[in-house]
Amino acid sequence: MVDIFVPTFKQSLMITAFVLFMMVVIDYINVQSRNLWAEKLQQSPILQIILAAFLGITPGCLGAFTVVSLYTHRMMGFAGLVTVMIATSGDEAFVMFALFPGKAMLLHLILLLVAVAAGFLVHLFTKKKQAVAAHGFVFHEHENCTCFVKSEIIPQLKKISFERIMLVLVTVTFIFLLLIGAIGSSDWGWKKILFFVSSLFLLFVFLTVPEHFLKEHLYKHIIKKHLLRIFGWTWGAFIILHLVQSNLELSNLLQNNSYWVLLVAVLVGLIPESGPHLLFATLFSQNLLPFSILIANSIVQDGHGMLPLLAESGKDFLKVKIINLAVGIVIGFILLKIGI
Repeated sequence: MVDIFVPTFKQSLMITAFVLFMMVVIDYINVQSRNLWAEKLQQSPILQIILAAFLGITPGCLGAFTVVSLYTHRMMGFAGLVTVMIATSGDEAFVMFALFPGKAMLLHLILLLVAVAAGFLVHLFTKKKQAVAAHGFVFHEHENCTCFVKSEIIPQLKKISFERIMLVLVTVTFIFLLLIGAIGSSDWGWKKILFFVSSLFLLFVFLTVPEHFLKEHLYKHIIKKHLLRIFGWTWGAFIILHLVQSNLELSNLLQNNSYWVLLVAVLVGLIPESGPHLLFATLFSQNLLPFSILIANSIVQDGHGMLPLLAESGKDFLKVKIINLAVGIVIGFILLKIGI
């Protein structure tokens, strides 16, 4: 059981840490700019869809996490959420660029176009409804709310509050574990550097923000209301997925029955995890799978990107998955039919 709980705990911790970073950055920038950039993004569904598509095709799950954070902050509409989940391929993108860089580039261009088209269709069907999520983060419209007041930093630290102590200690501990390699990758690749820099930014924020921002925006709202729930859902999902994968028999798929393989590919794509989808990338790299099936799987799957959304809204999670499944089946079937 230790072999299951410890790795999944570390994975969940890393994802939750990045989600925290994105949430804090969004709140920090939003308060400093007094919602001006958020209002521009909210008022332009076209900009939302295009931004979500380009964030989605970036390798890894960070782009998807960013859009989920924007969605729960009411800065991104449902169309943008669908767009990013179609465009993203999660960590599988890194493997595909390593195995077949030319085809991987073409795949991501196709994903970008399909994601934008699907996003526009979703927008057309939902534009009469509320454009932005009615749940999630709320903006604290506080007249004197600021993020950085230089004259208050030292007095605040001399009379440091319980909330500030907790956030600083947790962040310092996370940085220490990251430095000694207890969490994250053992080598200093771009991901580990990103987490290290993000952690330093969080430490800076926790040490310098005024008490109102710290307690109302960060501790009470982000940490207590959202972050613990996101971590719980993510860890639970990883444990369940680990148990499912250990008993999954995919080796007996018939190569000559392409349409059944297509169905399996899109159904496996429903799994909110980076891992099972590597089967299809590997088979394609060995010319054992048509490009159309890899595209269909990539459309439906979204790596870990959907896990934070699952913690926020199970209903939205299901809606996005159903739409992506439908798009993946249609595109995969058409491309398979014409021999791609």
